[in-house]
Amino acid sequence: MREINKNLSNSIRALSMDAVQKANSGHPGMPMGMADVSTILFKYFLKFNPKNPSWINRDRFVLSAGHGSMLLYSLLYLTGYKSINLKNLKNFRQLNSICAGHPEYVKNSGIETTTGPLGQGISNAVGFALAEEILKKKLGKNIINHKTYVIAGDGCLMEGISHEAMSLAGHLRLKNLIMLFDNNSISIDGPTSLAVSDNFKKRFESYGWSFLEINGHKESEIFKALQKAQKAKKPTVISCKTKIGYGSPNKSGKASSHGSPLGVEEVSLVRKELGWNHKPFEIPKNILSAWRSIGKRGEKIEKRWLEIYKKNKTKINNSLKNNFKSSIVEEKKNAVSENKSFASRKSSEAMIYSLFNKNNTLIGGSADLAGSNNTKTKNHKIIKPGNFDGNYIHYGVREHAMCGIMNGLALHSKLIPYGGTFLIFSDYCKPSIRLAAMMGQQVIYVMTHDSIGLGEDGPTHQPIEQLSGLRAIPNLNVFRPADKLETIECWELALKNFKTPSILSLTRQSLDPIRNKFTIANKCSSGAYEVLRTNKKIILTILASGSEVKLAIETSHKLAKEKIYSKVVSVPCMELFDKQPKKYRKSVLNETKFKISIEAGSSDCWRKYVGDFGITFGINEFGKSAPYKEIFNYFGLANKSIAKKSKNLIKR
Repeated sequence: MREINKNLSNSIRALSMDAVQKANSGHPGMPMGMADVSTILFKYFLKFNPKNPSWINRDRFVLSAGHGSMLLYSLLYLTGYKSINLKNLKNFRQLNSICAGHPEYVKNSGIETTTGPLGQGISNAVGFALAEEILKKKLGKNIINHKTYVIAGDGCLMEGISHEAMSLAGHLRLKNLIMLFDNNSISIDGPTSLAVSDNFKKRFESYGWSFLEINGHKESEIFKALQKAQKAKKPTVISCKTKIGYGSPNKSGKASSHGSPLGVEEVSLVRKELGWNHKPFEIPKNILSAWRSIGKRGEKIEKRWLEIYKKNKTKINNSLKNNFKSSIVEEKKNAVSENKSFASRKSSEAMIYSLFNKNNTLIGGSADLAGSNNTKTKNHKIIKPGNFDGNYIHYGVREHAMCGIMNGLALHSKLIPYGGTFLIFSDYCKPSIRLAAMMGQQVIYVMTHDSIGLGEDGPTHQPIEQLSGLRAIPNLNVFRPADKLETIECWELALKNFKTPSILSLTRQSLDPIRNKFTIANKCSSGAYEVLRTNKKIILTILASGSEVKLAIETSHKLAKEKIYSKVVSVPCMELFDKQPKKYRKSVLNETKFKISIEAGSSDCWRKYVGDFGITFGINEFGKSAPYKEIFNYFGLANKSIAKKSKNLIKR
């Protein structure tokens, strides 16, 4: 067995170093060091089927140490996934190759998630493991019963997100989560002792994890540890003491094998050291056949599973079915009949309450701000340690991990996660938001206290540059609704958009209704639309979002008294507006020469709309601590001062 497994492991090492060498770029050390652990995992434990990479009950394999992407690509090729062939491996790190420098999620490929920013994969893995427990409770353990494995490196565990994610995983007792810690004690700068002296055993045990320590190159120790983890009652971390660049006579155990090709001469020496007498990218038939047999094992497992699935298909489909339309219509009718002022966070709460009246795949949560974000309603059941019969997660003060975990929840299957925090704390969330956008995942962020309108908490909590920063992320919809109807419509758009994450930027302060007529049509879907016109013939266009739409309306009426006529355009989502046909955008923007924008935040992102003859009314400095109306006046966000400057603009 040892000789066979040695050859299987060495095939990973050879492909990894050859691909990195050919690309003249990459990280050969980690795949070479973790080849033995990965071989034992895939051969004896991992439940997967290369012919159906999206099988819902497969084990999830996450490479959090994403710089070692050639480990994953080698394994996918060797076990028979159609997504990766030898040509792909030879094109490692080349334009449009699926074998990118860090794993990039491709549906139905075997690449479960995009990793690279260290620690993100750990939080994703927690999300996968949590999704498994939720669906197991929902569908039954005969249908859902699998593990999540994550390979993490020293760098992953240095990043703060690892603490947040592992702490929550331990608290929830996610026993189906197994971390393989590549404990090679090397990072880019050199030995990890330069910066780290953690007692890993105490650290992980304090989280509520089981901790096992092994030699990552001894098959018997690897096997026994993985076998023990199968019956764990809590998450397990297996600290695998490995040698980075294993097999390299001059570079193993050194930082020089971490992030650079080994070099032609050293690659040749590795071949001699390992007894690997084959050309670059050449895998002998008997070794490739052995790997393909490992891949085929999962076909039989899935076939047996399918027999159970077919008997329960109706129940499963009903449990995973969403019907949001009736809730949307009902809430829009309620908003029109009430015709009252609500903070948009309260409007969002009403929408969430209605949604959770019906069975669906929404999973809510908040970073210890449920009462402030209004993300939790009476219709929620709390997910607790060891009890996953619920639909709401208390993430604690862990925004970074919350958003990474939500990515895992979304990637796992059909769950739609939403999570709440203050808009200012989107800075903690941004790495995960960016990855959700990159992967095209339906993740919904409920971000309240969205401007200086939160008042007395002061500049530390008042978002200024956050909206502009978030709007700069590709494939992310940032919604800023102006009243209850718009809030409902923005929720509808977030729920209908399956390939784009959404941010709902919501107020603490109450907002007066800007519309009072019921329509099935979603006006926010155009991204920007006219809400007021003071005359058929106008000279000024006023653009605004969120709470400032009401201010824009007040300003428009004030100007009309002086026979300066205008239209007000609500802009709940710039991203959707920018995607509208050119003709529609021109009708909104080009009717008048003069344009102004009003938003209580950084004004840079509005310049593209108001042009050379326009004024952007915003805030380009940090806020102040005071009652919110006083702050608005202080920064010139009042109808009197805006009207005055608008008149001066037109007189130029």
